[in-house]
Amino acid sequence: MIRVHLDGEIREISERSSLSTLIPGLPAGCAVAIIRPATQEQEKTASITVTTTTGEITIELAGREVDVLERPEAAGSLALHWTDRYAAAFGPFPSDVRPERKPHLYERGDVILGCGGYDPKTSYLIFSKSRHLADHGADATGGVVGHVVSGKAVLDRWAKGDRVTKTEPVISWADTSRSFTTTDPNIILEDGMLIVSRVGVMAQGYTPERITTEAAESVEHLLVALQSGKFAVGRATSTHILDQRLVGTDVPSQFKRPRREGTVTVRTGGPSVGGVYIYRADVPSSPAHSVVGQVVHGIELVKLAKEGDLLSTRIVPSRIDLLGLPLEEAKKVAAARGIAFAIDTDGADRIVVSQEPGTTLGVLSERSATVTTAPFEQVIDIELDDARAPQSCEVFRRITGLKEHDAGMMPAFFVFDDVYLFKPKIPTTIKIYPENCPTGEVPGAALAITNDSRKGAGLVGVRLSANREFGPTSEPFEGTNIIGRVIDTDKLKSVKERHMVYIREVRK
Repeated sequence: MIRVHLDGEIREISERSSLSTLIPGLPAGCAVAIIRPATQEQEKTASITVTTTTGEITIELAGREVDVLERPEAAGSLALHWTDRYAAAFGPFPSDVRPERKPHLYERGDVILGCGGYDPKTSYLIFSKSRHLADHGADATGGVVGHVVSGKAVLDRWAKGDRVTKTEPVISWADTSRSFTTTDPNIILEDGMLIVSRVGVMAQGYTPERITTEAAESVEHLLVALQSGKFAVGRATSTHILDQRLVGTDVPSQFKRPRREGTVTVRTGGPSVGGVYIYRADVPSSPAHSVVGQVVHGIELVKLAKEGDLLSTRIVPSRIDLLGLPLEEAKKVAAARGIAFAIDTDGADRIVVSQEPGTTLGVLSERSATVTTAPFEQVIDIELDDARAPQSCEVFRRITGLKEHDAGMMPAFFVFDDVYLFKPKIPTTIKIYPENCPTGEVPGAALAITNDSRKGAGLVGVRLSANREFGPTSEPFEGTNIIGRVIDTDKLKSVKERHMVYIREVRK
């Protein structure tokens, strides 16, 4: 038998076991971090990983023995005793500290061994959250026993009820020639390997005890961008990795803070607006970035990731999006999340077409949601053709809401004969280049959007009958981009001008 570390847990497995044996449920295509031990890396390191109920931090010890940190069985005595804007204290526990009864200056991230009432029997491990001068019952040296080098944002999230659940030495992986990411399920594992299979992120403004909405809209963008559970590394630099899949999407500028190691941001301005960043190193704050979360697990995988990698990612909390769900299913989702549910019209065969509050953090903060529904006969199913018109389909999803939700909407603009025209609001920054323009004949029920070669760019249309002269938006073929087809053509016959039409995408 050999021993490996998987996401912070020690596992005993048979020799010559493969990665797929250890992680049979790893999402397809996702990379994991493999950190091979070297001779010097098998020795006791100077760093400790401390897992708390809010997230992980890494402490680099200052050369002093800290019994409560270095004995895993002692972690049970570390519960949050008090916290304020300057520091947080875990304990109490007995120690041999000799308090000097004198204030000392501490920096953010300092870990202090002090005591309450100058009694070593009630000692505490104190984490400095900001630069401050205080008497924490420490010895003549100030009592600094270490420094938080990873996960500093977790210090600001601690609240009543938090506790330490586990402590363990950090396995050094400074030798990157022995550390890498892989998607090979057949790689043979070695004794002492550290395997990190996922990245865990805590959303900005969320803790199990308290929810704030200062970054609710930009956090929602994060949840949409990573709703597949995978972070696609489109760019990897010394300071960050970037998921570019939603680049080009407008995001409000909400929460600006320094971007420390493990900070997650979305870009709110500039060429990569809408991109999701995870930081590998500390960098200053930027007016073009809103902080949306913090990595609480798997920073090793973030640091080793390379361009083209897919990283399995879990965000807490998971998204609450009821749009497009049948009403009965939406009720079950709300009940499972403990959300009070208000409905405009209850009844069978109805679908949710709007939700208030519109963000996950807004719903969780209020513990309630109000939904608007529509009967199924008013919801039109469509099918989009990404293979032939990928850019135009992407634009259509964005302007109708299908990019963020399972149901979208667009206002009916003009109806004549068997032609139905819709005019969704389209930002001036969006370009619709000619793509999949028809030749010969446009089949009936084809769905199209007018491209930028015509004045009516952005107009969406469908024509029930085939036509050899004009496209579904009544434009010449060169001004028409075919993006798919309407499945529920019979429902179009009840569409009236200036009425809102609800749509759902049916995926093959």
